[in-house]
Amino acid sequence: MTKYIDKLAKLVKDNGIDTNFYNRYHVYRGLRDPITNAGVLVGLTKISSVVGSVVKDEERTAVKGELKYRGIDINDIVGKFNSKNKFGLERTAFLLLFGRMPSEKEEQEFLEYLRKKKKVPKEFVQNIFLKKVSPSIMNKLARSVLVLYSNEKDPDDLSIEGNIWKSLWLIVNFPAFVAYTYVAFAHQKKNESLFLHHMNPDLSVAEQFLSLIRENSKYTKLEAEILDVCLMLHAEHGGGNNSSFTVHVTTSSGTDIYSSIAAAIGSLKGPLHGGANIAVVHMMEDIKKNIPRNKWADKKAVLDYLKKILKKEAGDGSGLIYGMGHAVYTLSDPRAVILEKYASKLAKEKKLEDEFNLHLMIKELAPIAFKMVTGKDKIISPNVDFYSGFVYKALDLPEEVFTPLFAMGRITGWCAHRIEELINGKRIIRPAYKYVKD
Repeated sequence: MTKYIDKLAKLVKDNGIDTNFYNRYHVYRGLRDPITNAGVLVGLTKISSVVGSVVKDEERTAVKGELKYRGIDINDIVGKFNSKNKFGLERTAFLLLFGRMPSEKEEQEFLEYLRKKKKVPKEFVQNIFLKKVSPSIMNKLARSVLVLYSNEKDPDDLSIEGNIWKSLWLIVNFPAFVAYTYVAFAHQKKNESLFLHHMNPDLSVAEQFLSLIRENSKYTKLEAEILDVCLMLHAEHGGGNNSSFTVHVTTSSGTDIYSSIAAAIGSLKGPLHGGANIAVVHMMEDIKKNIPRNKWADKKAVLDYLKKILKKEAGDGSGLIYGMGHAVYTLSDPRAVILEKYASKLAKEKKLEDEFNLHLMIKELAPIAFKMVTGKDKIISPNVDFYSGFVYKALDLPEEVFTPLFAMGRITGWCAHRIEELINGKRIIRPAYKYVKD
């Protein structure tokens, strides 16, 4: 930067708002209650519910975490499809978008419709994915989605029918968006071989992605099953999460679906929203580097290092044990409880039991280390990112696609929230900001 820009930047920094003003004017920063840290109620939704605590007689009590899609517990959703040996993301999409589980006939009609929609135009692959490669897959995804606007006769159509078919097209073709974008990136930025596989309309979203991103297109049944579970767990998490709220805000202005979804991708690109599993992976690599493999089962060795992390004497200096704790869940994150079981299966198939057991050790010792360092009895439990990073690494997927995989699942929820806003919104979202002087 030039000295002039440095000078201008100082002027900006000197104009920061006194943090005491937020309390004085009763402003909830980040739309969160400063005492309970709960989100401020700004909307209504029928799509999903996220519960980490209950309030009774004005007392907030932590409870076992619950996540429900359209009133159905996430455990039941994952369990149902798994027990029937079915891939669940597509069926979860029906549930989130249309309000209930499909009947057998509806399911077959829906899957057949999706099958016919699985096709990214050849010229789009050549002219968009393979050109202007970005160092960020998320950045390229947002740009690619925006380009879809110019490929359509009526991109500004706000009808429910129009937004439904566009939503379904995005959901089933997003695996190709992520895979082709990464393959082009790896070829140009990492000097890897360029390969482009055709989409197979008979594959599920999870299978499609694994077949496209791997040079040999091969994957095991368990690999596809676990990736499908990850996508289901990431498909939706209430209207108040940053990217879904972004969809509500942009949709309320009357903008097109591509602009709205691109904005959500931009939101998820932020490390405070979509990058947690990468942070967990980097933390685990640091722990494995500093604790000898023969000490991974040594509670004292692991506890001592976790204390160093909390004291900012180790790790990345943040003082955080990544993957532990959540903004809403306290006693447990239901997604983490589910994924832990699947991660255990994958660890056995990949012969990574020692590494997985180290995760379980940290899960056990992190609350103890936190209390020893801070003196606080705060309840800390693992969140879904604590295990998703392990799963993606065990699947031998590159870090660059970890957050795009989050988007590949969450686009289902984004589309559901957009349609809900089109039906029920009818009013632009415009919160107030108070003007203050020093």
